[in-house]
Amino acid sequence: MAKVLYITAHPHDDTQSYSMAVGKAFIDTYKQVNPSDEVIHIDLYKENIPQIDADIFSGWGKLQSGSGFEELSEQEKAKVGRLGELSDQFVTADKYVFVTPLWNFSFPPVMKAYLDSVSVAGKSFKYTEQGPVGLLTDKKALHIQARGGIYSEGPAAEMEMGHRYLGIMMRFFGVPSFDGVFVEGHNAMSDKAQEIKENAIALAKDVAHTF
Repeated sequence: MAKVLYITAHPHDDTQSYSMAVGKAFIDTYKQVNPSDEVIHIDLYKENIPQIDADIFSGWGKLQSGSGFEELSEQEKAKVGRLGELSDQFVTADKYVFVTPLWNFSFPPVMKAYLDSVSVAGKSFKYTEQGPVGLLTDKKALHIQARGGIYSEGPAAEMEMGHRYLGIMMRFFGVPSFDGVFVEGHNAMSDKAQEIKENAIALAKDVAHTF
């Protein structure tokens, strides 16, 4: 039995969001194909995802200097503890499915905050004399992304930084398998929007059978 984190970063549901609609088609099919797997939905717009701030830095500093967790302030405990929960959950999962739109050439800020929370030395990677080495070498990841324009090719391709950033982080963590399912061009070609969406949903369902 595999543990799958279904991580969504969109304020809208599948009735309003192309990325969420394709994501839902994928995860529903995945559950049908893999009924014994555990799928955990992490809705980043509803979860508590602390940003790394002064409380977290001060809490980390106290712990590194030898203070016990109970010696942290209440705010430090809440934020540092929550980051620990998120990173522990991430490293114990077997598969990751990220669902995001492309906003301003990247993903919503809450996804960056989440990736910061799971990028922890000793958990997702480690430092060595040769540099950082990823520790999640037995995982696999998928990114489902909606793009209103065309970014898979052409002049806008180099401007896409959401999927590329996730790919960099997965490689940094040592994740050996990272793929993407994209629904793109529905704003640029609004007359074909429904066809584009349906094709992406069909592809997502196919990918779900082998993920």
